[in-house]
Amino acid sequence: MYGAIIGDTTGSIYEFNNVKRTDIPLFTDRSNYTDDSVLTIAVANWLLVDPTHSLKTLENEIVEIAHNFKNPMGGYGGSFFRWLFSTKERKPYNSWGNGSAMRVSPVGWFFDTLEETERVAKISAEITHNHPEGIKGAQATAAAIFMARTNHSKEDIKKYIEEKYGYNLHRTCDEIRPTYFFNESCQETVPEAIIAFLDSTDFENAIRLGISLGGDSDTLTCITGAIAEAYYKSIPAYMIDEINKRIPDRFKEIIQGVIEKSYYKEIRGK
Repeated sequence: MYGAIIGDTTGSIYEFNNVKRTDIPLFTDRSNYTDDSVLTIAVANWLLVDPTHSLKTLENEIVEIAHNFKNPMGGYGGSFFRWLFSTKERKPYNSWGNGSAMRVSPVGWFFDTLEETERVAKISAEITHNHPEGIKGAQATAAAIFMARTNHSKEDIKKYIEEKYGYNLHRTCDEIRPTYFFNESCQETVPEAIIAFLDSTDFENAIRLGISLGGDSDTLTCITGAIAEAYYKSIPAYMIDEINKRIPDRFKEIIQGVIEKSYYKEIRGK
């Protein structure tokens, strides 16, 4: 939860101003959460209030949270915006965009098995992103978080994601960085985000590596930060403080609910 929101917030000022290095300020006066955090919070509350994990409740949570907490760093993608503000029955629109992966991180903390994690990740995606790549991106992200929090090695995570989801993780950040550019697809964001985690030495380093790749920085580092938090089980206190200055009290309440009712308490409920 905090890992995803930190990744989103630190990446927010670099999304349309890419940098290709790691020696950058992570928080400035302009840094703030974006739609990535808003929708992550919506998914988290869905998991808290609906043990059946229905699509209708998920729709209600997304619409309620998104309507009441405006994205302070800009707007939503065109297709999602139309879905969100539709006056007719909302239907999925076959998206393969990275929006399904950016909001899925809470799913990685709620379940006992990898199979159930992947099943609910699919539901969280297909309400809008019902294209196979959109579903795959959400499932791969949630699976990586589940495996990281259950103490699997980086090599185990890498092997599973490559074999199950077909992503090429046999690259490094140094190899990706020179030619990587802005891309909003799952297939060109999720593997790079996972690689930033795999290459990292600690949570902050993972965030810095993710931002240094460029591309859709807030979303990429939202995914990286979520996996890195689950793996390293530690975030520098100053980062938590910076986020708590920026997010609404309602977000904090939902995060506290996740701490109390999910496996997230393993690291935040100490």
